Amino acid sequence: MEIYTDGACSGNPGPGGWAAILKSGQHEKEISGFEPDTTNQRMELTAAIKGLEALKKPCRVRLYSDSAYLINAFKQGWLENWRRNGWLTAQKKPVSNADLWQRLAALAEIHQVEWIKVQGHSDNEYNNRCDALARAAIASKR
Repeated sequence: MEIYTDGACSGNPGPGGWAAILKSGQHEKEISGFEPDTTNQRMELTAAIKGLEALKKPCRVRLYSDSAYLINAFKQGWLENWRRNGWLTAQKKPVSNADLWQRLAALAEIHQVEWIKVQGHSDNEYNNRCDALARAAIASKR
């Protein structure tokens, strides 16, 4: 299973959109959504959450995102450190977006996820499609 995700925000904070494309063999499913007052980071995390929540059973997943914030939290151990520190940063401040990180951590325990960073706004067809879907979700509410 492959999941491509992206989030967008018009203003930061401001209205935001998220999108995910789920791919399994020849099958593809696109999902997207809108939030009236949010941040780009929250939309990036929400896209990954919604993509993983759309899976009907535990899966091996390659999740692609252009968000270093999302990918590095898993690949560089930030998430584990935050959880160990009671959702506080190394500076003893509350972790931003802890509610979403906790949902993602729970989903990552259900699924076997490989977190893959892609270059944003480059030649990745699915990342570009997710970006367009997330922006369209914002535009549809204006």
